Amino acid sequence: MAKKIVGFIKLQVPAGKANPSPPIGPALGQRGLNIMEFCKAFNAQTQGMEPGLPIPVVITAYADKSFTFVMKTPPATVLIKKAAKIEKGSSRPHTDKVGKITRAQAEEIAKTKMPDLTAADLDAAVRTIAGSARSMGVTVEGL
Repeated sequence: MAKKIVGFIKLQVPAGKANPSPPIGPALGQRGLNIMEFCKAFNAQTQGMEPGLPIPVVITAYADKSFTFVMKTPPATVLIKKAAKIEKGSSRPHTDKVGKITRAQAEEIAKTKMPDLTAADLDAAVRTIAGSARSMGVTVEGL
């Protein structure tokens, strides 16, 4: 018989920097999960990634206090800000442009995000990334 799922916990955790402090500790603690076990497993899986890059993770909590977790790709906005070399998006995106990325950079981001996007092909994924960039005040050249 399959284990009974008691809930899902969605968090964004910096790669390689999971520790028991908030928000991780309280979120796992209230479900009675082993916090250090998660931190060690997460940090081991994110070892090859850029340290500090926020990684969305979905933790499945089971009735017997065990858990599994699935890591997603980093948020598109973080990847766009890194490509455009900006700290934050524009507060008025359609009036004030704060940066530029090329189509090649948008394609690279789309390839990274492809497992989490619902796009049918790479071109549709690039258009999705371009839309996210536009709503942050970043122009995409070549589109």
